[in-house]
Amino acid sequence: MTGQQATKTDAAFEIPVFYTPKMVAAIESFSPSSSKPKYVMQSWRRLGVPISVLEPMPVTMAQLCLAHDRQYVDDLLNCLIPNGFGNNSPEVAASLPWTSGAMLSAARKAVSNGLVAVAPCSGFHHACHDHGGGYCSFNGLLVACCVLLHEGKAAHIGILDLDHHYGDGTDDIIKVLGLEHAVLHFSAGARWHKPNQAKSFLKILPSLVEEFAACDVMLFQAGVDPHINDELGGWLTSPQLAERDKIVFSTARRINLPVAWTLAGGYQTPLRKVLSLHDNTMVACAHVFAGEAGIRKPVAL
Repeated sequence: MTGQQATKTDAAFEIPVFYTPKMVAAIESFSPSSSKPKYVMQSWRRLGVPISVLEPMPVTMAQLCLAHDRQYVDDLLNCLIPNGFGNNSPEVAASLPWTSGAMLSAARKAVSNGLVAVAPCSGFHHACHDHGGGYCSFNGLLVACCVLLHEGKAAHIGILDLDHHYGDGTDDIIKVLGLEHAVLHFSAGARWHKPNQAKSFLKILPSLVEEFAACDVMLFQAGVDPHINDELGGWLTSPQLAERDKIVFSTARRINLPVAWTLAGGYQTPLRKVLSLHDNTMVACAHVFAGEAGIRKPVAL
């Protein structure tokens, strides 16, 4: 990784966001992740940040099987077994190639532009090699890793998972496929989850990002469920979450580490509270990669 693409002028750069309505599945669930991409995009378009909305390519059956058991993939896509939401919804099944496809498209774009790209979707890190759960059906993070490695587009890939919960599915697939040599995974949810840890976490975060310096791209799970008021989280305030994102993006830019990021968790109600936190992540991204210093300050909830 040379980081040569990162020399382009900030003013000319639009943040690539890979979105299609085909990623959306409108189902009733405690988790909003199946329908969240639609509302996140509506919110981001009102921010005034320089984004370029691009159509992702859906992943294929063969690409999904690079990370997952073939029988599991076939049964899930054909609604023969429950998905990560615990139902057999054809709408969810139809959306899955597009959500993993958005993650893969964003990872490819970040590698090629040397800066950043976004997949505005959720529901990856609890999906294991041969089963799902925790609102996660396919692990789009590992699907993207496996495809990039298989195609020779990357030799080393990092996953920085700052969702509130431990990425157990990610670790499972890495172990089953023996990818420890090629995929570096850090999941904050394995250790960091208490309010009295917030300051120390933010202090060491730059060094955590720097550990990915040798990677060709870093996949960043910018979960907002660590928010102090989240029903399934509860340890970072709004300013601390905003600082988290600023640190990740600014450190990655400083060391010329391309970033492909995704939404991950967030469970507050009404949904507007979750959307405002995802807005803050996009604002932090724009400040670092597009020079938008005049964009509004992060929302305090």
